[in-house]
Amino acid sequence: MNENQTFPKAYHYDEEPCHKMIVKQMKQALAYDPTKEYATWKQEIREKFLELSGMNLIEANGDCDPELNIEHTLEKDGYTEIRFTFQSEIGYRVPCYLLIPDTGKASYPVAITLQGHSTGFHNSVGIARYEQDLAYRPRGQFGIQAVQHGYAALCIEQRGMGERRPRALEADSYRTCNYTAMQAFQLGRTLLAERAWDVHKAIDLLAATFEKCDTEKVLITGNSGGGTASFYSACYDERIKLCAPSCSFCPYGPSIMDMYHCPCNYIPGCYQWFDMQDLACLIAPRNLSVIAGVKDNIFPIEGVKAGYATVEKIYAAAGAPDACSMTVTPEKHWWCEDIVWGEIDRVTGALGWKN
Repeated sequence: MNENQTFPKAYHYDEEPCHKMIVKQMKQALAYDPTKEYATWKQEIREKFLELSGMNLIEANGDCDPELNIEHTLEKDGYTEIRFTFQSEIGYRVPCYLLIPDTGKASYPVAITLQGHSTGFHNSVGIARYEQDLAYRPRGQFGIQAVQHGYAALCIEQRGMGERRPRALEADSYRTCNYTAMQAFQLGRTLLAERAWDVHKAIDLLAATFEKCDTEKVLITGNSGGGTASFYSACYDERIKLCAPSCSFCPYGPSIMDMYHCPCNYIPGCYQWFDMQDLACLIAPRNLSVIAGVKDNIFPIEGVKAGYATVEKIYAAAGAPDACSMTVTPEKHWWCEDIVWGEIDRVTGALGWKN
C-alpha cells in the first residue's frame, strides 16, 4: 500500500429526519380517546394487536401435545426445584424451572418470572454458568426471591435467550435474540407474541399438571426484556391477575423509536395504530404495577410518566382506577428486588392471595 495514499472524506448524515418527522406527525388510529365507547375501542385494539403481532398465526399453529418431560426434582433449602421442558408449538420446546415452597400449604399463588437480556433463566434459580453471572447474584435470582415471598415460581427461558439461543451464537452473547426475532418477522409473526404464547401455554400446563400451583392467582414480572414480555403476556392471557413490568414500560416514541433497541421489542406497523400505553386496556381491569428507574437511559422516565398518565385514564374508564400504579426506583435500568417484591406483595395482599 502506498504510504502517501489519501482517501476522500467520508460523509455521515446524522439522525433520520424522515422517520422522526413521521413519528411527530403521526396520529395513531386507535390511540386512547375518551370520547370513544370503551368496550368497542378495547375490542378494536385487541383485534389489531393479535393481527400485527402475529398472534393469530401462532394460535393457528398452537394446538399440540405439551409432551411434558420432567428432567429432575431436587429438594432445596426452603423449596422443591422441578426442572422440565414442554412443547408450546410443534417444534418449540420450552425449558422451565418450577420452585415450590415447602411451607406445607395445599397450593401457592404463582409468580412467573422472566429474565431479560442476561445469559439465561438459570440466574433466576441461583445457578452461575458464566463469569458475569456471579456479579448478578443475588439480585438476579428472581425465582428464589419469589419463593422467599411465598409464591410458587415459574422461571421460563425466553425464546432467543439462554438455552433457547440460536445454535450459531455464543451462549454469553448479549443479543442472542436478534436472529430469532428477524426470522419471526419474515413469517408474519413477532418474537414478542411467541414469548407471550409460551407463557400462555405454560399456564395451561401448570393448571393441568401441578396441583401445588394455584392458577387462579397468577402474576408475572421481569426486568427489561423480561418486563416487556411480561406486559405483552398479560395483554394476551387474562388469567394473569397482576403484571409488574420493571424497566420496560414506555411509549414507543421516546424509547424504541428514539434509540437502538433489540428487535424483540418491536411489532411491525403498530405505530400507525396504537402505542404501548394504549395496550393497557387489554390488561385492565386486572392489576398493572409499572416499575421504572428514574435514571433509566433507554426507557426515559419522562416518557414513562407521560405513558402512565394515559394508563390512569384507561383504568378509570375500565372502572378500576385503583388497579394500576407506578413506582419509581432511584436506579438506572436496574432490577430493584426489594422495591419490585414490595409492590407485588402490596397488590397481592390487597387481593387476599396469601391469607
